[in-house]
Amino acid sequence: MTLGRVFAPVSTEFVLIASTTLLLTIFGLVMVLSATSATEGSDGPYGVVMRQGVFAVIGIPVMFLLSRLPVLFWKRIAWPALILATMLQLLVFVPGIGVENDGNRNWIHIAGQNLQPSEFLKLALALWIGYVLYRKQTLLTQWKHVFIPLVPVSGLVVGTVLAGKDLGTAMILFLVILGALFFSGVRLRLFLLPLILATVAVITLVLTSPRRMGQIQSLMNPDSIDCYYDDCYQQLHAVWGMASGGFFGLGLGNSQEKYGWLPAASNDYIFAIVGEELGLIGGILVLALYAVFAVGAFHIIRKTNDPFVRIVSGAITVWVLGQALINIGVVLRIFPVLGVPLPFMSQGGTSLFSVLLAVGVLLSFARTLPQTTAAPTRPSAPRGRVTR
Repeated sequence: MTLGRVFAPVSTEFVLIASTTLLLTIFGLVMVLSATSATEGSDGPYGVVMRQGVFAVIGIPVMFLLSRLPVLFWKRIAWPALILATMLQLLVFVPGIGVENDGNRNWIHIAGQNLQPSEFLKLALALWIGYVLYRKQTLLTQWKHVFIPLVPVSGLVVGTVLAGKDLGTAMILFLVILGALFFSGVRLRLFLLPLILATVAVITLVLTSPRRMGQIQSLMNPDSIDCYYDDCYQQLHAVWGMASGGFFGLGLGNSQEKYGWLPAASNDYIFAIVGEELGLIGGILVLALYAVFAVGAFHIIRKTNDPFVRIVSGAITVWVLGQALINIGVVLRIFPVLGVPLPFMSQGGTSLFSVLLAVGVLLSFARTLPQTTAAPTRPSAPRGRVTR
């Protein structure tokens, strides 16, 4: 690698994605510190944010390191990455390693740390689908080439998550699949079978879970507080906290809901703390940062000449933005509780590290965009010569 390549100017898309990622990550660390400072644990008031900070300190340099890798590298590791991520996910069913939380078996406990392996499935699935559809680019008008091996393999991967009853992550994985299919240019009618399969799976999981049924029923009657001590305790406190924040908020660190009223204040409901402490302005700022991130990502999709780059970038973008919108929608009681974190900001080292890896892939793609050259200027006429 030459020094000229190392110090070559980066594209506007690279700057937009990298800068918003850094700002959202730093903002998230500040809000995690604020949300956890009221409930001192065994590691003191700074224990949670310090653990989150470790993943950020490791993940950000890795993100920029991955941005130096060529597109050919991502094509070559597509299959190995999916196999490795799936094997890691299967560890949640191993006794003594797998951990169950709130009825979901989606964690593993290794070396004193709880990790959520399904977070790595999102990136691995995006790379694998991108590679498969890239190899079949000229055959995507035929439904059998779209569905094989995409549907059975993707169904198996998502099934390992559904087996642990983690409906939220399974829905994000389904968004990754849909995003990849959409940006590959396949005919829209080919989306019908994946949609039917996903709908059947979601309805089955909802109907067989009294907890999820109660949450949906409470969502359909938002004005009722009959579910306060049962299914909507946390959702109601999230809305009340944001309402008390008003336009300018109560001030950073002045949340009242974090004092035991909002148990998931630092992870799934971190946006509620943002709204309570920083008000409507803070919420708009977070949305604006995600919007800038989206602009940079969609520019990669629009400008690239490589189908693999377009498909994977589309899948990652749909993943990050879709998960952010779902998380915020849950906080605002638009969607039922799905247990998905807010990308970059929620407490959870595995979630933060996996999304930083995905951004590293996007930054790697941003370096491959064709450079626009300025239009040649018309040479001026020599002095002393009259032109007509």
